[in-house]
Amino acid sequence: MLTVDPTCTNAIDDIEELGIVSSELPAQSRASYRTVPVKTFRKRFSGQEGEAENHTKRSPDHFLPGRATVFVKTWGCGHNNSDGEYMAGLLAADGYEVVLEDSKRDSADVWLLNSCTVKGPSEQTFVNEIRKGKDQGKKVVVAGCVPQASPKGTEWQGLSVIGVQQIDSVVDVVEETLKGNTVKLLKEAKETSETGKKRKTGGAKLDLPKVRRNPYIEIIPINTGCLNQCTYCKTKHARGDLGSYHPSEIISRVQSVLDEGVMEIWLTSEDTGAYGRDIGVSIVDLLWGIVKVMEAHDNKDAMLRVGMTNPPYILEHLEEIAQVLVHPRVYSFLHVPVQAASDKVLEDMRRMYTKADFKKVVDTLRNRVQDITIATDVICGFPTETPEDFEETLELVREYKFPVVHISQFYPRPGTPAARLPRLATEEVKRRSRELTRLFESYTTYSHLMDTIQRVLITERSGDGKHYVGHTKSYQQVLVPLQEGLMGRVVSVHVTQVGKWFLSGEVIDGNDPLGAGERKGTPKLVRKGREMVRMGGEDQDGNDGTELSLGSGEGLKKRAGGKSDPPRTPETKAVQEVERRKPSPPIFIVIAYLLVMYVVVYVLMGYEGMRWGFRVALCFVIASIGWDFAQKVTASQ
Repeated sequence: MLTVDPTCTNAIDDIEELGIVSSELPAQSRASYRTVPVKTFRKRFSGQEGEAENHTKRSPDHFLPGRATVFVKTWGCGHNNSDGEYMAGLLAADGYEVVLEDSKRDSADVWLLNSCTVKGPSEQTFVNEIRKGKDQGKKVVVAGCVPQASPKGTEWQGLSVIGVQQIDSVVDVVEETLKGNTVKLLKEAKETSETGKKRKTGGAKLDLPKVRRNPYIEIIPINTGCLNQCTYCKTKHARGDLGSYHPSEIISRVQSVLDEGVMEIWLTSEDTGAYGRDIGVSIVDLLWGIVKVMEAHDNKDAMLRVGMTNPPYILEHLEEIAQVLVHPRVYSFLHVPVQAASDKVLEDMRRMYTKADFKKVVDTLRNRVQDITIATDVICGFPTETPEDFEETLELVREYKFPVVHISQFYPRPGTPAARLPRLATEEVKRRSRELTRLFESYTTYSHLMDTIQRVLITERSGDGKHYVGHTKSYQQVLVPLQEGLMGRVVSVHVTQVGKWFLSGEVIDGNDPLGAGERKGTPKLVRKGREMVRMGGEDQDGNDGTELSLGSGEGLKKRAGGKSDPPRTPETKAVQEVERRKPSPPIFIVIAYLLVMYVVVYVLMGYEGMRWGFRVALCFVIASIGWDFAQKVTASQ
């Protein structure tokens, strides 16, 4: 999968979302249970919430509720990871010892396996883990999209099952499982509207206790399910139709996690662009509400990342979304899957948009949001995709050179319409995947960032243990050497290396954070009213300009004391030291050095037969050494 640099702990395992998939995270990237505020929460079974199937009890167990050890493992998208963190938090709050590392699973009494159904390989990995648990005599509880979408699956018959909207019952399910009972909870969470009608909700409450895999990153699901009926997608079978959380509940969660010191907030769902259509609000309303809270909070460096959105539901909000992404507290990043560039294939997939729609989204965002990073997804080998259709996809990637492309081969998911279509030859699907991979690897999108100063929020430690990992305003990944006190901080980084997947550089100490990046000799960006403008110097087109609008956003408030927001790219002393050009020494020093060097050469080389040319050449060599010394003398002054 073409995702991120292998040195980083975050990976991408889902064609529809960015998320964490590995339970093997270094200690520096995991939250201690003691650091996460937890409260006792117990949800008892009822006919409204689901049903408990009590089977014949096994021999009496030695386990006491709340005294056992539970191994929690999650696969898949950000939404799934958030569910896993909530379940771990609920168990920890009730007194269970929770372990997240694969290396410690053998010591656990219960294995809680939270699954992903997007692709066949991830589901097979989940099934293999169930078998391992059974072979070791562990009590296994399954959760997530796989058993929700296929409740009659043979591998989890006789096991306790937690549905995607019943995660707040995890403590009771584990307790019953330890007693030797089997519990299955798969019903939807619903609420009664003001009109008295039942409505699907987003799921479990957002204010539940949580154990974060990364204490600096909070993943907040804003809705579950979607409005689409994609023919290849099994997630729809699990998450169902759209169910949105109320804005007040989401904003309250944002406030609380900022109070806890979280530095990055990820909004996640199966489709963030569709948020609120079932409750009469829009994603734009929610985003500005969150930004308002972040502006007013004492934590001035926390950032917001907007999750994946499909093209149909962002088209009507393009201008407003662009304004949000320009805001200094929001990453200039958006994940917009295209899946295929052929309108015929898109229609067969029931994606509800055309190639022209997708291009309009990308073109508008690139025009409105400076240096935006747009990630996309492509499925190679959909059953109706012809060579000509695939060539259209290749041409789209050639044209836009997306910095992030998640390439996936088509996997027929049981129960989906696409699974009933005649499949392309496996070798042909693999060939197309390799061809697209080669195209993607043939270009680099970060070269323009070489030798710039970037504002970077450090939130992770790399897999090799040698670097910290952070992100720029445009969510470009940056590696910096390990240095005490960097985790969870915003620092300025002088970029000294650019690669396909990441930037790397040196941290500049003692400076205020920068904004969108500065390059030697270019004008800086400052705020004027609600807009970011380029001030002074010449722009890249050679215009002398006084200002060049780069976008605006509503809701930019004044900070405490009535002062306006400071510019996002202040010229601090430390940055000036790095950016300052080497000074030229006074001309009389240069002439003096040249004369001295000439006299020395003449005295040393003035014997009979010495050629004048050699004498001059040697003079210039020694003079260049003198010139460098003169520069150092002048710089020290």
